[in-house]
Amino acid sequence: MIATAVGSMPGEDFAAAMRTVAQALPDFVHLPELPARGAHAGLVGRGVGLLASIGADLQPAGWRLTDAPGADQRRARSLLAQDLDGLEEALQGYAGRLKVQVPGPWTLAATMERPRGDRVLADHGARRDLAQSLTEGVRDHIADVRRRVPAAPLTVQVDEPALPAVLAGAVPTASGWSRHRTVDTARADVPLRALAEAITQAGATSAVHSCAVDVPVQLLAGAGFAALSFDVGLVTTAETEAYAEAYDAGVEIWPGLVPAADPAPAPSDRELAVRMGSLLSEIGVDKDSGSERIVLTPACGLAGASAAWARQAMALAHQVARLDC
Repeated sequence: MIATAVGSMPGEDFAAAMRTVAQALPDFVHLPELPARGAHAGLVGRGVGLLASIGADLQPAGWRLTDAPGADQRRARSLLAQDLDGLEEALQGYAGRLKVQVPGPWTLAATMERPRGDRVLADHGARRDLAQSLTEGVRDHIADVRRRVPAAPLTVQVDEPALPAVLAGAVPTASGWSRHRTVDTARADVPLRALAEAITQAGATSAVHSCAVDVPVQLLAGAGFAALSFDVGLVTTAETEAYAEAYDAGVEIWPGLVPAADPAPAPSDRELAVRMGSLLSEIGVDKDSGSERIVLTPACGLAGASAAWARQAMALAHQVARLDC
């Protein structure tokens, strides 16, 4: 068993965050996201920076599609490129697993606006074009990362926090007075499957993360993602069974066990190991032969934690992963 983190970190100093991640998670490093630097560095801003052949700009209501790339989209791309420069410098000679994070197509569609307002989610053609643009941009992103850190097996984590709301018809319209229509699972599968396939074809491993409630486990596993990342504290009995089925089918399971916010008191590695052992038993994992497909993480991103707890949380995950759960 090994450990990694979800992605986001507190603070604005990328070099310091990169050093912390590399030291705390030596077997499975991830590219830190620092949303405290502004919308250009947040989850959606990262996605905007990856879009191919689609323009976007930042408006008071958030990111909006435009006819041509705006200054804010160029800034998002520049910031990502700077971060990749820092990643390359910090990981010279690194050969362990490496992870980068991108927003999923449904989270982008539920968050970004069309040129004339309202969410992309409301327009079948716009959300199709957005998903295709994202997929093409992720292909290029994978090639760039692999060139910079060639010896590290790469995983691309697709973040889909808004997917449960999309499926439930719970995404509010621009006015806030109504909700966008429910997207059925057959339609939801199409862009997810295309993105998972593109990641695999580009030579990386696909993972998907959601720390929301009501995660559609069967949909995500069926779309072809090789790993499922989730918050253990939000999992229902039915979802536990679905994760067990996915694991039996060969999918990696990434339980988010370590608190993502500063706890009082902090759990010990032994306490977390006991909880981890109980979870593995529920999923049906043979710890003596099957734990190589288990990756331990914090419950969610660490952007809301103190710098001290973010460091400790990652170190705890690493320690627990090395214990016999």
